[in-house]
Amino acid sequence: MNARLNFLENPVAAKYVKHLVAASRAVTDSGLPIATQELVKLRASQINGCGFCVDMHTKDALHHGEDATRLHMVAAWREATVFTDAERAALELAEQGTRIADAAGGVTDEAWANAAKYYDEDQLAALVCTIALINAFNRGNVMLQQPAGDYQPGQFG
Repeated sequence: MNARLNFLENPVAAKYVKHLVAASRAVTDSGLPIATQELVKLRASQINGCGFCVDMHTKDALHHGEDATRLHMVAAWREATVFTDAERAALELAEQGTRIADAAGGVTDEAWANAAKYYDEDQLAALVCTIALINAFNRGNVMLQQPAGDYQPGQFG
């Protein structure tokens, strides 16, 4: 299986991806735990059906020391006992922020208030940015039918 367009070789797409990657670096140093960042990216990618990003963020999370059991439970996080209350709040925010077309008004005040109990303003900003960025990456990869399974942690720098 080949992607419809090579995002890294096309000059327009490569420039766009470069800017998205640069934007994601602001989140990396935000104080939002790496584990939370990866869980949120994985959950949004599952919802969006982005195999490439599911593969990438599962492998990146494992590379950063995440437990495989927790990764297997991300899709069923509400019933899983392996996540902290803060992670649950972040996963709820990720789901609502990803499924904005499914509910009038997007993210509920309750979901926002719950996340705000566990994350400071900078971390909330980082969550919003992480959710927006992963959704952008997911949509590009899904439209291009980017193949999944070959990603290696650190492959993009």
